[in-house]
Amino acid sequence: PSSRRWPGADVGAPHVALVRAPIDVAALLARVADHATGATTLFLGTVREVNDGRAVTGIEYSAYDAMATREMAAILAEAAERWSGTRLALEHRLGTLGLGEASVAIAVAHPRRAPALDAQRYVIEELKRRVPI
Repeated sequence: PSSRRWPGADVGAPHVALVRAPIDVAALLARVADHATGATTLFLGTVREVNDGRAVTGIEYSAYDAMATREMAAILAEAAERWSGTRLALEHRLGTLGLGEASVAIAVAHPRRAPALDAQRYVIEELKRRVPI
């Protein structure tokens, strides 16, 4: 199989970013695209209108950038080690978001679907558990 990357893909370590503008899903997918992968997953966490039984009109996300980025990178490194051959990208938005806007996006690519899906679930669960955003 070819290891040629799709146009626009950033070759290298897993991608982690805190962003203050809308998440560019196409760019995130391009970061994990590879001709050797047969499965690409995308998870989008969005602002919903009800949380814990209370109405929501928007949400404000903030973080200590250096600590959050470091922990996000550690989570992706763990996933990459656990599911060898996995390409990963994670972005979390900061600032004020309205209903329906994406607050977090995770793109995962792997030659097979089960590891891609497993790695994606691991990343979102660990992000919610470990990163105070």
